[in-house]
Amino acid sequence: MELKQSVKISAKERRPDGLGKFYVDVVKGLSVNPKKLSSKYFYDSNGDNLFQQIMGMPEYYLTRCELDIFSNKTSELANIATAGLQHPIDLIELGAGDARKSRFLLRYLVEQGMDFTYVPIDISGNILSVLDKNLRTEIPSIDILPMEGEYFEMLDRASSLSARKKIVLFLGSNIGNMELAEAHVFCKRLNTTLNKGDVVVIGFDLRKNPATILGAYNDKSGITAAFNLNLLARINNELGADFDMSQFQHYQHYDPISGACRSYLVSLVDQEVTLADQTIHFSENELTYMEVSQKFSQTEIEQLAKSAGFNSLGILKDGKNWFVDAVWQVK
Repeated sequence: MELKQSVKISAKERRPDGLGKFYVDVVKGLSVNPKKLSSKYFYDSNGDNLFQQIMGMPEYYLTRCELDIFSNKTSELANIATAGLQHPIDLIELGAGDARKSRFLLRYLVEQGMDFTYVPIDISGNILSVLDKNLRTEIPSIDILPMEGEYFEMLDRASSLSARKKIVLFLGSNIGNMELAEAHVFCKRLNTTLNKGDVVVIGFDLRKNPATILGAYNDKSGITAAFNLNLLARINNELGADFDMSQFQHYQHYDPISGACRSYLVSLVDQEVTLADQTIHFSENELTYMEVSQKFSQTEIEQLAKSAGFNSLGILKDGKNWFVDAVWQVK
């Protein structure tokens, strides 16, 4: 679980008539066995706020670990990622959010006189406007071109704007919110979308003490539980469903063998939920799958790079050796 592209729902997507993608995805997910809901819908305004609280929790180490890398190993990261690249370049960030981590790298490159354009990509126009305003204030000389939309659609568009070499940032262990097979497909598509010599920086959460990992997603204060349950509230508010949140419970499971940390909602009673013209039955103790947060070994990271067609240029770890930013280059 990391901050990813916020999905804002348009009026059409709220329509409970089968035409809206949000509605379609929810009904489809709750009609299969086991039931599932897409984590991309976590981030409405309340979900955004809850996730900000999660990032501040003492148990949630991921953001602090990657901030450690970007703030304390900035020059090393910049040197590895830009080595041999002819300037000017395009620095593209997928799911940029507020650029909390990448701004350390951006400031360093500007101070070093690097000629580059920063292209933050996010599906939320609101967060991009905040990012644009803040970065122009903090780094007045930065050349910035925000692009609102989905990852690959905007990456294709950004690639067509210039023939410059590209550095693509995909931070926050967002790669871990995919099943392993999906991560391989994503990385292969990323490779084929870019050109020979282009560079990718991807954040990976490493395998570690299982108790540390589980604690990050099952905090005692219940913020993560509220975050997951908020998706039911969003479905109620935007699709007119009648979920009773008190009848569902957050459950987190980590398998240290596979490295998959999975979150679920458990139905506490035998119940029915109405969603437009759909009636959805939940059995007592039935699980609804919410999200995976995959943890990786260094060997798995190397294999992922190789299978997707990248050369590994190097890795940078935080001070605790809990998190890695891997730097890859298209062959």
